[in-house]
Amino acid sequence: MQTLRSTRPYLLRALYEWIVDNELTPQILVVASEPGVVVPRQYVNGGKIVLNISPAAVRGLEIGNEMVRFGGRFAGRPYDISLPVTAVEAIYARENGKGLVFPPEAQGSPPSDPGPDGFSSPPPRRPNLKVVK
Repeated sequence: MQTLRSTRPYLLRALYEWIVDNELTPQILVVASEPGVVVPRQYVNGGKIVLNISPAAVRGLEIGNEMVRFGGRFAGRPYDISLPVTAVEAIYARENGKGLVFPPEAQGSPPSDPGPDGFSSPPPRRPNLKVVK
């Protein structure tokens, strides 16, 4: 069975486009301690860093399925930023906070067994119905 790709990079690209189309400032919250994160460490606070990824603030932005890369400036100094998509914890518009917080992804968890229809099925659970009067 084919392993499904993460939805994170697709949602990240879609929300970035939506924020820019609405003439707002896209920002991402990054977990700086994730392996592969290359950011200026002096700007990391509490293990995280907020990055402005607006077209006016970065150059060469690439939001791939595995990595986010771009050039940016911090206190006037140029930096090449590189980070795994899995390190992005949230994307939102600076002006109104609208965006998306991504749930943690299980690293290296085995795919669940496909059901008889070829799709992974969630474990059966008891219905939770309530009478509303």
